[in-house]
Amino acid sequence: MGWWGDLVGRVRGRAGDGPEPAPMPAAPTSTQIVEAVHAVERDVEGRVPAAVTARVHRIARVVEDMAPRLDRLGIGSRQAHTVVATATSYLPEAVGAYLRLPRDFADRRVVAQGKTSLMLLCDQLDLLGTTLSQISDAVSRQDARALVAHGQFLAEKFGTSSLEVPPGGPAVAS
Repeated sequence: MGWWGDLVGRVRGRAGDGPEPAPMPAAPTSTQIVEAVHAVERDVEGRVPAAVTARVHRIARVVEDMAPRLDRLGIGSRQAHTVVATATSYLPEAVGAYLRLPRDFADRRVVAQGKTSLMLLCDQLDLLGTTLSQISDAVSRQDARALVAHGQFLAEKFGTSSLEVPPGGPAVAS
């Protein structure tokens, strides 16, 4: 079979037409996602200024809260991907790059946009923290709307009560 046949055979998945493609790695579990941010927390302990430690802890708390709720975002969700990638890639890579620098250079030498490496890292951590908080808020709002909808269902099914939603809909803050 020629190169076209090889290509078409592999696409169609025929046996014997060459090596099978490597299987896709399994998605990390909630435990693995949380462990990834805990590893970063351990890495920074005593090695970075308090401003970095506080930001890493903030991100870790949101990831801990979000990891068991990722299924609510849907399979293949961009938001779920962002949470996982933050814990397993974005956060460790940003912190790792900073930790590889000599402390004096990282904290005092301007490297880009009039900022030191420390300032740039803090900006990156703030962006990650804000993004994760927005995702967490969105999931919580979905859960709150589901609770309100269930209350409406119960009120309709079993009669009037404090479960009824006032005219104009539920008051779930955005």
